[in-house]
Amino acid sequence: MEVAVIGTGYVGLVTGVCLADIGHKVTCIDIDVNKIKMLNSGVSVIYEPGLEGLIIKNQSEHRLAFTNEYEEGLINAEVIYIAVGTPAKADGTANLTSIREAAITIGSIIRKHVTIVTKSTVPIGTNDKIRDWIGSNLAFDTTFDIVSNPEFLREGSAIQDTFYGDRIIIGADSINAGDIVEKINEPLNIPVFRTSIRSAEMIKYASNAFLATKISFINEISNMCEELGADVTEVARGMGMDKRIGSHFLNAGIGYGGSCFPKDTNALMQIAEDIDMEFELLKSVIEVNKKQHLLLIKKAQKRLGALNGLRIAVLGLSFKPNTDDVREAASITIIKELLKEGANVVAYDPVAVPNAKRLLPAKVEYAETISSTILNADSAFILTEWSEIVNFNPALYSSLMKQPIVFDGRNCYRSDHFRNLEVEYYSVGRVAVNMVNYRSDKVINL
Repeated sequence: MEVAVIGTGYVGLVTGVCLADIGHKVTCIDIDVNKIKMLNSGVSVIYEPGLEGLIIKNQSEHRLAFTNEYEEGLINAEVIYIAVGTPAKADGTANLTSIREAAITIGSIIRKHVTIVTKSTVPIGTNDKIRDWIGSNLAFDTTFDIVSNPEFLREGSAIQDTFYGDRIIIGADSINAGDIVEKINEPLNIPVFRTSIRSAEMIKYASNAFLATKISFINEISNMCEELGADVTEVARGMGMDKRIGSHFLNAGIGYGGSCFPKDTNALMQIAEDIDMEFELLKSVIEVNKKQHLLLIKKAQKRLGALNGLRIAVLGLSFKPNTDDVREAASITIIKELLKEGANVVAYDPVAVPNAKRLLPAKVEYAETISSTILNADSAFILTEWSEIVNFNPALYSSLMKQPIVFDGRNCYRSDHFRNLEVEYYSVGRVAVNMVNYRSDKVINL
């Protein structure tokens, strides 16, 4: 099929490239001239393992093209995907400016019947607005259908999620339009679930909110485990063996971040407020996550006292491994708080440093290796579970650091790795190893 994808951000680029790879002729459109130049030269504008290779492959096989010109990209399209950003506004609501602009442009260009597919995450009822925006701006006598087809991609494994996803949600009021989108995705051989448009919109928000809830729940359990002498990794494993619960998203740590969970949970909260509903559970999920971001700061202050003048090594800046995304990353909050407390920060990340530099003060130092980052440091904060960090030799903390005190926000190591080392190791939801002058604020009488 002739497919156009509006937007070459994370969702749009992955969607367009993968649709080309299963045989469709795809044109991706973006108003950013520099991005299109890079893509036309075979360079990915986002960090996603395997994506650049697929771009080059499908360009060479003439199934994938990139353009700044809407007319060029839309004129022959049978199906148009809207995959532009919907960033959060100050009040938590989704900013639909780019959606509206895309819809108006589509209306002014299409000359034949097309199916409009919304990939962007949008509040419930937005596709009705898209229908109105396109319809009121039609320049030619033609028709169109609207389909909601939310994405469920994880940064760092988006290609895998596209080709081997759990389900494809197709929300359509027109049976024929739903059939067209199902046909497009048929080569993926993934189960399809057909719904109404509004149900499809809600499925996206509900899914992300539920996963965020699991994360905040296990983080609260982890805080209890520390006080009671239990091991949250064992607790989570025991919980996950129950098929009703499952093991996914039960990894205790310093909270969720990225471009989806924070934005979508806040947006769903706002949607609830708009219908005069108090979503108390989700409100708690968001508050727990904010508190969890500062967990390592509190641990460090308990152990070290004032942080002023200390050299703190930060390992990992992206909100998760295998991505350069630092949006809503715990690292940004933590580093700013460390600087506020007077600490000197030196940071390492294999790919996210350029993006982090845009958000962090200039006084932050950056190093190119883990060893050089922790050299002569008074403490190390592990904030992202990159494989480079997980596989780093724990003994080197002892030999390289001024004070070998490690605060692991992602439970990268097994506690017993440190028992015979001269390293103090503080993780999340587990008993500290080789701890010195560190006591809980609470005394539990058992």
